[in-house]
Amino acid sequence: MSEQSDAQKAENNDQLLWRGAIIPSAIISLLCIVIFTVIRHQPGLWGSGFASVVVLMFFSIHLLVARISRDLDPMVTMALAMFSYFAKVILVGALLLVVTRLTSPETVDRGSFGISAIAITLAWLTGEIRAFLRLRFQLPLPPSSPQN
Repeated sequence: MSEQSDAQKAENNDQLLWRGAIIPSAIISLLCIVIFTVIRHQPGLWGSGFASVVVLMFFSIHLLVARISRDLDPMVTMALAMFSYFAKVILVGALLLVVTRLTSPETVDRGSFGISAIAITLAWLTGEIRAFLRLRFQLPLPPSSPQN
C-alpha cells in the first residue's frame, strides 16, 4: 500500500513540477505573441508562436523523460537522459535549419523568435526551480541506515 502512495506522491510531484513551469511559460508566451504581433505584425506573430511551440515542447519532453525513467537503474536513466538531450538538440537544430531555409524573414521574424525563445526559457526554468524548491521537502527520502 505504501508503494502505491509513494507512486501517487511521485506522480503528483511530477504534475506540480510541470504545472509550476508551464504556467509562467504560457503567460510569457502569450505576452511575447501579443507584443511582437503589435510591433512586427504577422511576422512577429509567427516568430513568437514558433518559439513558444519549440521551447514548450523541448522542456515538456525533458520532464516526460524524467518521469518515465524515475524507477530505472541510474545508468539507464543517465543514458536515456543523454539520448533525449542529444536527440532534442539535433531535432531542434534541424527544425531551425529547415525554417530558416524555407521561410523568409518577412514571414517569420527572427528577432521575435530569438527574444521570445529566451524569455520563455527563462520563465520555464524559473517556474521549474520555484516549483522544485516548494516540493523538495515533500520528496521521499531513502531510509537511513544505522551507523556502526
